Formats: sequence, C-alpha cells, structure tokens
Amino acid sequence: MNHSINKHAQVFGFISVFLTGLGLTIVAPVLPFLVASYTKNETTQAFIVTALTSLYAFAIFLASPILGSLSDRFGRRPILLLSLVGSAIGYSILGIGGSIGVLFLGRIIEGLTGGEISALFAFFSDITSEAERTKYFGWLSALVGVGTALGPIIGGTLAEFNIRLPMYTGAFITLLNTLYGYFFMPESLDISLRAKSLSLKRLNPFIQLKEIFSIRSVSYLLLTGFLLWLPNGSLQAIFSQFSIDTFHWQPLLIGLTFSIIGALDIFSQLIIMPRLLLVFTDSQIAQLGIGSEIVGYLFIASSSFTELPALFILGMIFFGVGDAIFGPSFNGKLSKSVAPHEQGHVQGGAQSIQALARVIGPLIGGQLYVSINHSMPAFMGILFLIAAFIVLRKNSNHM
Repeated sequence: MNHSINKHAQVFGFISVFLTGLGLTIVAPVLPFLVASYTKNETTQAFIVTALTSLYAFAIFLASPILGSLSDRFGRRPILLLSLVGSAIGYSILGIGGSIGVLFLGRIIEGLTGGEISALFAFFSDITSEAERTKYFGWLSALVGVGTALGPIIGGTLAEFNIRLPMYTGAFITLLNTLYGYFFMPESLDISLRAKSLSLKRLNPFIQLKEIFSIRSVSYLLLTGFLLWLPNGSLQAIFSQFSIDTFHWQPLLIGLTFSIIGALDIFSQLIIMPRLLLVFTDSQIAQLGIGSEIVGYLFIASSSFTELPALFILGMIFFGVGDAIFGPSFNGKLSKSVAPHEQGHVQGGAQSIQALARVIGPLIGGQLYVSINHSMPAFMGILFLIAAFIVLRKNSNHM
C-alpha cells in the first residue's frame, strides 16, 4: 500500500467526493417542483418524491457491491471513471424529463452509478495509512459537506432561471471531473494487492449483506448504521415537501436551509472532530453523534406542530452536527477492520446496507407523512436512533 499520496489521485478523489455531496442535494430543492409539473395532487407529489428517492437508493443498493468488488479485482480507476459518466447521463435524463417515467429512469441510472462511493472509500483506503485514515475520512466528510452545502444553493438559484438547469449543471461538472480523472488520475490499487478472482456471489447484494453481517467485529457497527440511516433517508426524502407544506417555502429558501447540513459538516470536520479525536474513541464520538441527531429530530417534530421555522432550523443544526461526527468514526473503523484487497468488498457492503435503509426509510416515512401526520417521520427517527444508541453502547468494545 503506497502512503506517499499522489497529488492528482488526491485531487481527483476529493473532487469526486465533493460531487457525491453535490449530487445528493442539487436536485433536492427542485424535485417536488419537477414532480408538480406532472401532477397537482399534494399527496401524490409527496409519494412520488419519496418513491424517486427510494428507487435511487435501491439502485445504489444493487450497484454498490458490484462496483466495490469490481474495483477490488480490476482497480479503482476504471470503475470510478465509468461511474462518473453514468452519473452525468442520469443527470441529463432527469433534466430532459417529459414524464414521471423519465424522472424514474434518470434516478435509476444515477443510482446504479452512484454506488461509486464504495470504490471512492476503497480508493482512499489504498492511499492512506491506518493511523491517518479516520482523519482523511473526516476530510472526505467535510468535502461531502461542501457539496451538500453548495448543492441546494446552486440548485435553488439555478431553478430561478429554469427548473431543469440544476440537472444540466450537475451533468456538466461531472463530465469535467471525468476528463480530469481520465488524463491525470493514476491507479491506486497495485496489481499485487488486487483480488485474484471475482465470484458471482460477491456481486449479489443479498449474499454480501449476509457475509458482512457474519463478521462479528463489524456486525454491531453495521446494525447501528442501518438503524441510523433508516430515518435519515426518510428525513432527506421528505425535507423539501415538508418545507413546502409547513412553511410554504420556495426552491431558493429550501436550498439555503438544506445547505445548513453541509455547512455544519465542514465546520464539524475542521473544528469539532479534531478536538474529539484527541479525547474520545471512535465509538464514543459515534454515540455523541447519535445523541445530537435525536435532539435534532425532537426540534423538527415540534416545528411541525408550531409551524415555527426557527425550531426546524435548530433541529437541522443538531441533526447536521450529529451526522457529521458519526460518519468519519463509522467509516474509519470499518476500513481498519479488513485487508487492502477487501476494502471495496466491505465498503460496498456497507454502502448497500446504507442504500437499503434509504430505500425502506423514505417509503415508511412517506406513508407516515401522508397518512398520519407530517411530524411522524421525525418521531420515527427518535425511536430508531434510541435503538441505534443502545446497540452501539452495549457493544462498544467492538468499535
């Protein structure tokens, strides 16, 4: 494993991670408005928005183990470049639109190539030492935060000119990074460290989940992550619709509020995480993150009843900080648990679990939202995160 980090590899990796954050949020402020151009029923709109999010996550669930394992066998470079091209195509189709079916097609293509995040984490596992890995994953989280922060602002601002412009912009930026990677990015996984063969079962997300959960040293960590990602996916899927229904916000204001999560991610990695790493273990930091998210969900739920935007924003602040400090400790520990040739396999499995949670979460949260009360997805978050905290606390010796 080469720990003298090639600058082009580092720049390409950082830009790709940034684009991952951008891709998650640049569409978010405008998605309800895109859907609204095809149906005027508010209940139907909320259902379609959450269904689009779930289908996107399900595509990632299917693709992550495939892309991660392929990167173990053939190297990170070709998988990342192909994934970026696919993402650009997905953006373009979403921008072209024409029907609800076309929107779903665009999100499927984006999701199938969005599984590249497993190869990206494996890529940085290749080029960093174990001692530096949690720190680097913190930086990656900050870059996702930059993308997440800028995505809604870019998307909301561009939507003021044309509702489809954010998608075309995402496609253009992604293609530029693909070209940079093609000409300048070196391969990070030496041939001697690659998997010698590629079995079909390692490409099956369900078999991979079974295999990874059989590893006792990481199974509790993955269960904790699943319990946390389930309501998180619900919140992110319903965020824009909640803002419209509760506060009657427009795309730009939705984008600015959504960017709070990204801005807090940056702040947390630059200011909070370095200090926490000096005092606490990965497990303790993860527990702090879960606790902060629980408080955030409480404020978000209360804003539904009071219709006070200040409570909603306060909730997003606690949620954003919690999410920011949980991620690096989770990914850092996970990467330290396996050998170099297994990084893509395990990271792909973890991404599949996260994607599966983001399939189920929006579907459950969306149904609770439209059939019971707009606050119910937040209350679901409180219950699941309490369970996650208990699992992590009980098995902290495995972190």
